[in-house]
Amino acid sequence: MMEFWTSMASIMGIFAFSQTFLHTIFPPELRFASIKLLNKICNWFSSYCYFDITEIDGVNTNELYNAVQLYLSSSASITGTRLSLTRALNSSSFTFGLSNNDCIIDNFNGVTAWWEHFVTQRQSQTFSWRPLPDEKRGFTLKIEKKHKNLILSSYLDFIMDKANEIRRKNQDRLLYTNSRGGSLDSRGHPWESVPFKHPSTFDTLAMDPVKKSELIADLKDFADGKMFYQKTGRAWKRGYLLYGPPGTGKSSMIAAMANYLGYDIYDLELTEVNTNSELRKLLMKTTSKSIIVIEDIDCSISLSNRKKSSTRGAHYDASPDMRIGGISPMGGDEHGGNSITLSGLLNFTDGLWSCCGSERIFVFTTNHIEKLDPALLRCGRMDMHIFMSFCSYQALLILLKNYLGLEKHELDVELLKKLENVIDSAQMTPADISEVLIKNRRDKHKAVLELLGALKTRAMKNSMNVEDVEEQEKRALEMTTTTTTEEEEATCNDALLDACSDQEKK
Repeated sequence: MMEFWTSMASIMGIFAFSQTFLHTIFPPELRFASIKLLNKICNWFSSYCYFDITEIDGVNTNELYNAVQLYLSSSASITGTRLSLTRALNSSSFTFGLSNNDCIIDNFNGVTAWWEHFVTQRQSQTFSWRPLPDEKRGFTLKIEKKHKNLILSSYLDFIMDKANEIRRKNQDRLLYTNSRGGSLDSRGHPWESVPFKHPSTFDTLAMDPVKKSELIADLKDFADGKMFYQKTGRAWKRGYLLYGPPGTGKSSMIAAMANYLGYDIYDLELTEVNTNSELRKLLMKTTSKSIIVIEDIDCSISLSNRKKSSTRGAHYDASPDMRIGGISPMGGDEHGGNSITLSGLLNFTDGLWSCCGSERIFVFTTNHIEKLDPALLRCGRMDMHIFMSFCSYQALLILLKNYLGLEKHELDVELLKKLENVIDSAQMTPADISEVLIKNRRDKHKAVLELLGALKTRAMKNSMNVEDVEEQEKRALEMTTTTTTEEEEATCNDALLDACSDQEKK
């Protein structure tokens, strides 16, 4: 045993002497060059190449690192054995991820990619305005050299797109408003946001099923039309005009569109915006996959029909940048308010500035479509006009299902016929009918009877109003005829008197 330890000590001595000798003969620079040359030789004969994706790129966060982490979460949740769980801000679900120094294999178009998540301790930092984390994190991507072009040209872009899709799916939608007009906050953002929790969907939306199906198909074509818009050379955006009486579900329609597509909503308040330049700044700060909404646009600012404005004595010009309802194209109105022009709003929806993002939807709502300028309504700006009418029979069945849980086959046939016969003449909005159902929802049978009574009352009132209008028109016509006859008789009498006077003089 003693001889063994003596031999080991001798070997250790020889090793230490050889190491000192090599360090003396081969300086650090030469050793570094040798190792570098050896790595090149090994890489030359190796069939694999490696890419490091670190969490911090200099002092900025590497977006590719976060994208890879999100992308691998879908595979890690299935094949991983040791996972990390995260939940982002404004997120409604958990995200799986690789734990420290774990590996996973991914396949893309028949190509195998090996991912390894490495975590190492960072060396002591010098003074920095932005302290770095104590741990250095990153991913190492291992692929075969023959697939390098495919990975760099398609795979990484695929990861970024997939990560954005996962992030948007997990993250709650947001509702933005420009309460500060166009001014920026401390972070340089003009918008303020709150989580968007509106429960409206197309299943609960009370409107004509045919119109609803057409709108859903149009929205789906738009969301899947990236290549189509690129091929046709059009900006990837679309405009919808919702018009009709108050209470017909225009706001619920917008919420249903956002929930169907998974888009954020930007509620633009035009009265808070002072100039066209502020309007452009707000547009530039919106994100893709969003719905930009201007509700009651006919009431926001005076962007009325040019033809009607000219008949009221407003200054008319052939260009859309004229004085409209007191708004001057050069800025400032008659009362010192905002100076947004129709031209600025048109450029906002269909000009060059509207193309600074992609996959955007513009939605305008109004109760009086006749007040809007035709230039604002043409295709390319408002591509689809949707009339939100009074409640129809099919929409009534949806409301009965939503509020009372009653299907069509659960209702009495005679009662359904009475409802169908009176619903059109009643001209009640979905909001009015919903209020009747909400107040009586504890007793379903009573709620339906109360609704039938309300519909009959409204229909009778509308009929009386029509009769009154017709009677008033008839009376006005008779008065006009009588007045005309009296004036003609008076004229004839005056003529006879004049003739008699002339005869007496002769």
